[in-house]
Amino acid sequence: MSDAPKRVLVETLERPEVDGSTLLDAIKTTSRLVPRQITDEIELAKLELQQKKARLGGVGVFAGAAVLFVMLLVIALVVAAIAGLAVVLPLWLAALIICAALLLATGIAALIGYRKFKSLLPLMPERAWRGIRHDLGIAKEGSDFDASTLIQEKLSKEEKKAKAAKAQAQQEKEKAEREAKAAENGPKASAEELVLRTAARREHLAVLRAELIEQADVKKQGAHLLDFAKDKAGDSVRSSASGVLAAGRENMQGRWKPLAVFAVSASACAFLLRKLFKN
Repeated sequence: MSDAPKRVLVETLERPEVDGSTLLDAIKTTSRLVPRQITDEIELAKLELQQKKARLGGVGVFAGAAVLFVMLLVIALVVAAIAGLAVVLPLWLAALIICAALLLATGIAALIGYRKFKSLLPLMPERAWRGIRHDLGIAKEGSDFDASTLIQEKLSKEEKKAKAAKAQAQQEKEKAEREAKAAENGPKASAEELVLRTAARREHLAVLRAELIEQADVKKQGAHLLDFAKDKAGDSVRSSASGVLAAGRENMQGRWKPLAVFAVSASACAFLLRKLFKN
């Protein structure tokens, strides 16, 4: 496999470990993977459609050959009709009569088709489309929407050309932006790479689903929060007790020397008083 496909498959092979520590982490990971999964599925569908389109080329060749043979059959039937009519009339007159008949049939069919097509114009259901646009305008602007904007003004040929040119320029600009964005994302993945990537991400999503279900359990979450609160309370009590003991030790260490001097002085005074009273 070349370097480019390897670089494309980095996202597939790098599957972060899901520890399920918090519900927020699982939700974030799922929200990041789901759009990527949908995008890859769409790309895979496009590639499969392109493959089917290439196969349809062979079908089109055989269909074209069948149409060609039908046309040759029609020509042969026309030649046979001319030859049959040439038995009674001259050959040139027979051919001219057959051509006139075919021209008349073609003109009648074209005229009927044109009238039917003209009766269908415009092809877009105008009232339904106007109603949809009116509803969208009401939903967007409310009572401030101007219904007169729904009436399309008639444009001249030059204005239509300018409008079409502007729309074409906008489409080319959007196409260039899409191509630039696609170039930033690197080379496109092949069908095999997309299958591997979607399969790996599908397994990851299954693990995340199990984690979400487990994390979303209210009882477990409540027990977890209760244990967390107990641990915090115990830590606070222990830290407070240790602080009190440390403060007591510091106070005792600061006061033992004066107390010792006082005790020695009191003992000396008592001894001297006792000697004095005995004398």
